Amino acid sequence: MNDIPDIDGGTFRRVLGHYPTGVCVVTAAGEDGMPVGMVVGSFTSVSLDPPLVAFFPAKSSGSWPRIAQVGKFCVNVLASDQQPLCRQLAAPGPDKFAGVSHRVSDNGSPILDDVVAWIDCTLHAVHEAGDHYIVLGRVVALEVERPDRPLLFFQGSYGEFSLLQ
Repeated sequence: MNDIPDIDGGTFRRVLGHYPTGVCVVTAAGEDGMPVGMVVGSFTSVSLDPPLVAFFPAKSSGSWPRIAQVGKFCVNVLASDQQPLCRQLAAPGPDKFAGVSHRVSDNGSPILDDVVAWIDCTLHAVHEAGDHYIVLGRVVALEVERPDRPLLFFQGSYGEFSLLQ
């Protein structure tokens, strides 16, 4: 007997959409050496000792398997003025990185230009969680590039953070 009620997907998205999330791009150099990336709104710190972070790619993602194959990635925290970059990298297709300025980290992953911060990781663990994965990354390097407002996603739209006066 299952006492857990079915939750409608639309209701789930609507209610949880009232909680803002930061917008990041997880990048890696694919096995062919070409950059691969995916936009995520589900990124969090997990542990200080050891330093771990997590994100949650959909099992249906076309980019995640390419990132998982190389076993290392960089999380790029987008700034509030990087919505066009976010849209470009979120679109499906092989030319996501056309015209996207970046450099390569010591770990071999793309660091996007002008991001708020970046967190370079090795793949620590992957766990199944419904229609997503829980990906844990072991942080090997990180830095604030531009101490600016992050890009946020809230109630189905992009926005930015503003401090209370």
